[in-house]
Amino acid sequence: MTAAPLILSSRWAQGSPNETIHHAVIGTGKQGGGHVRDFQEISGCEVVAVCDVDPENLGKAAKNASRKVKTYADFRKLLEDRSIDSVSIATPDHWHTPIALAALMAGKHVYMEKPCSHNLYEASLLKKAARQYGKCVQHGTQRRSKGDHIEAMKRLREGVIGEVYVHKAINHQHRGKIGKAQPEAPPAGVNYDLWLGPAPKVPFTRNRWHYDWHWFWDYGGGDVVNDGIHQIDVAVWAMGDRYPSRVVATGGMFYYDDDHETPDTLMAIFDYDDGQIIFEQRLYTDYKLEGHDNGNVSYGTRGRMEFGRKGVFVYPNEGDPYQVTSPEPVESIKENFLTAVRADDPSLLNSPIESGVVSSDLCNLANVGYRTGVADLRYDPKKAEITNSAEANALVRRSYRKGYELPYGG
Repeated sequence: MTAAPLILSSRWAQGSPNETIHHAVIGTGKQGGGHVRDFQEISGCEVVAVCDVDPENLGKAAKNASRKVKTYADFRKLLEDRSIDSVSIATPDHWHTPIALAALMAGKHVYMEKPCSHNLYEASLLKKAARQYGKCVQHGTQRRSKGDHIEAMKRLREGVIGEVYVHKAINHQHRGKIGKAQPEAPPAGVNYDLWLGPAPKVPFTRNRWHYDWHWFWDYGGGDVVNDGIHQIDVAVWAMGDRYPSRVVATGGMFYYDDDHETPDTLMAIFDYDDGQIIFEQRLYTDYKLEGHDNGNVSYGTRGRMEFGRKGVFVYPNEGDPYQVTSPEPVESIKENFLTAVRADDPSLLNSPIESGVVSSDLCNLANVGYRTGVADLRYDPKKAEITNSAEANALVRRSYRKGYELPYGG
C-alpha cells in the first residue's frame, strides 16, 4: 500500500470557469451546514441545492448559502435534477448508503460522511456500485488528506520507528447522558416517516433526534462509528487497508443509565497475522486525564509515533522527539474530492470508498462482537459474511421497511 498522493492546491486553481461543479448537500444539520460552507468556498464549485426533512435546518442552510439554492425535503426529488454533478451526504448513518446508491444510479459523484454504511452488507454493495458506475466516492475520513499524516505514513513504511506490530486507536472523551424521554409529536413540518426511512416505525422522542440518534442501533452505531472511526481509519491505513483475521470486542454500559442503546465503553482487538490494531473507547473521561487527545499510537521496535489533533510526533528510542511535517501543501479532503470529480477519475481520491469500507467494516464488526458476545469473529469481506457464528452473521445486514428498500442489489 503506497501513501496517498500529494495533490497541490495550485492544481485546483488551474480549472477554467466553464468547468464549475454544481454540488448539492443532503442533510443540513451541524455537519451538513459545514458542507454548505466548505464547498461553496472552494473555487470552481457552486452549492446549488440543499435537502433536509427538517424545515428549520433546511431554512438555515439556504440562508447561509452564498447564492440562491433550490431546497428539497426529499432527496429523491433532488437526484432527479440532471444539472447537479455531485452530492455530499450528512444525514443520520442509516441513510448514508441508501442515498449514496441512489445518487450513483442517478449519475452523481458522492462525498459521504463517515461511516459509509450502517452495516457490513451495505458497505459491500456500496463498493460494488461505485465500481460499476465509475463515479468518485470520497469517504469523510479527512486525516488521509492531512499532509503530516501522509508524510508520517511514508516514514512509518520506511521504518523510522523500526518494525511496527501494534497500532492503538484511542477514543476517550466525555459525552453526556441523554435521559429518558417520552413519545411526543415530531416538530412541526418534519417528515418523520422519511427521517426513519428503512428503520422500524417507532414514536418520536426528543432524545433520538438531532445528533442523539447516534446512540440508537436503528440509526447509528455509537461512538465507534461516530468518532472512533477516525482513529481506526488511521490504524487501518497504517496496516495497508487490510482486513484482520479475527476480531475480539467487549464493553458495557457502565456510565449511562438512560435511553442509550450503544455502549459508553468498548474495547476491540483486530488481529492480523503480522500485528494488531487495539481500539479503546471510554465516553466518561476526558483528554486531559491522560495527556493524549483522540488519536493513535504506533509502537515500533525503535520508538513510537503519535497522531493527534496537534500533529504527528516521533519518539525514537535514541535521539530527541520531533514533529512530522509535510514537505508540500496538500488539498483538503473536499478540495481533493472536487479535483477527482473534475477529472472524472476516482483514482485521484485520497480517501476512496474502498478504504472507507474497510474502516467502516471494522467499526461495525466491533459492534457486532459487543452486541452478540461472540469473542472470536471471522469475517469474509468477499462474501460479506461472518463465517463462524450464525448469531453474529444475522447482524451483517438489516431489514428494510416497506417502501424504503435499497435501490441497488448488486
